[in-house]
Amino acid sequence: MPNQSADLGRVFQALADPTRRAVLERLAGGPAAMSELAQPFHMALPSFSQHLDVLEGCGLVRSSKEGRVRTYRISPQAMKAAEGWLSKQRALWARRLDQFDAYVKEQNR
Repeated sequence: MPNQSADLGRVFQALADPTRRAVLERLAGGPAAMSELAQPFHMALPSFSQHLDVLEGCGLVRSSKEGRVRTYRISPQAMKAAEGWLSKQRALWARRLDQFDAYVKEQNR
């Protein structure tokens, strides 16, 4: 469980950056080459490459190289793990808020 927690932490850390979230949004439309992904961002390619390394390192994207072109595609497994964790938290807090609501109503009688 601690290793799974660390992996999930890396996913959320990767998602915390707006550039990386924008890359994931773009990749949701299909695979793209690094140069195509970097185009809308005003940064040097090595700096942009670091963002892709973070995304690939936590499992949110995967890449393949054909000739000189490296193509990235979204990898949904890591996102599914984050979604599962968020769903559990949402259920927990919904239950706690329902209990609090019942308590407040009982106190007001």
